[in-house]
Amino acid sequence: MKLSVGIITFNEEKILPVTLKAASKVADEIIIVDSNSSDKTVEIARSFGAKVYDEEWKGFGPQKNSVIDKCSGEWILLIDADEELSDDLIKRIKEIKNGTYDYSVYQINRCSICFGKELKYGGWSNQYATRLWKNGSVKVSDNLVHEEYITELEIGKIKEKIHHYSYLTLKDYFDRFNRYTTLGAEEYYRRGKKSGILKIVLNPMYKFFRMYFLRLGFLDGIEGFVIACTSSMYSMTKYFKLREMYKNGAYLENKKS
Repeated sequence: MKLSVGIITFNEEKILPVTLKAASKVADEIIIVDSNSSDKTVEIARSFGAKVYDEEWKGFGPQKNSVIDKCSGEWILLIDADEELSDDLIKRIKEIKNGTYDYSVYQINRCSICFGKELKYGGWSNQYATRLWKNGSVKVSDNLVHEEYITELEIGKIKEKIHHYSYLTLKDYFDRFNRYTTLGAEEYYRRGKKSGILKIVLNPMYKFFRMYFLRLGFLDGIEGFVIACTSSMYSMTKYFKLREMYKNGAYLENKKS
């Protein structure tokens, strides 16, 4: 059966070759929806034979649905631009393509690699994410960020790993930080969620405590400490930006034009 690999991209030249090299081993077609990348993302994608569509950014959910709509395969593998299929996962997906499967929708075991190290604690390991399904079985919510995968079918699990290169360096983290915190705040604003002193102050403190202590992030060494700190900072920044949106309309100017 034919399998389509779908990816959304924006300035992904650093990791995209790794992603596409692995994905091309199972793909019959590769569909990419790019959001005006200014680096070599599109050139790299086309070098692997991908069909590239240039579209304005609509949010993670709508952007991924646009990819899904363009996939023609019986199976769809929708992955992030920074996710690499392991050799064992490639073998398992080929088996599914050849008819050895029990489900029409699968979640895949996603392991996170941050700052060059695979994180095994802190809530970053054994995160099963919906990635593989029969065409027509799954839709993605229209959330601007932290989109959800919607299906009425029973979901199977694939234990073979997909490697998620979350952040290559600390610079890479902060390069994304401002965009992602703004998108997260915009999503909360759209849902009518409120901010306040308690969420700005206490939520980040609890996030750090949960990741570093309750979920044993300290066992990941210095990388575990840094990711717990930056994650708590992410929470603080997102809620403070949400407060600014309600207070003076900050970050919403372009949305109103």
